[in-house]
Amino acid sequence: MSRDAVWAVITGMYDAYARGDRAGIDRLLHPEATIWDSAAPELITSRAQLDAVRDARPAGGPAETGVHPLDEVVDVWGETALARYVLRVDFADGPPELVRTTAVLRRADEAWLIVHVHENTI
Repeated sequence: MSRDAVWAVITGMYDAYARGDRAGIDRLLHPEATIWDSAAPELITSRAQLDAVRDARPAGGPAETGVHPLDEVVDVWGETALARYVLRVDFADGPPELVRTTAVLRRADEAWLIVHVHENTI
């Protein structure tokens, strides 16, 4: 089912993130993907900008112990899909962070790719 395939891309992205697999994440992003990252004020419009945001994250920040996309709502219209969910980020110390997230995906060559992500912390 298309909804399951779309959700598998979303969960696959966070599985790759949890493994520290940047290339694994990038394989799920369309080359021209745009991102409103919860940690960056500007719209990310290129892979170089995404890498700069990634590289600027403090190495000594709070220790994440897990990322969990929850409460998904996924709709598919032909070659376009919309996924809405809450991302729970768990830390070794302190309460989890909740990030309201919307992702737009397009199917190309039988694979779903993320073309836009919008995150905001709640």
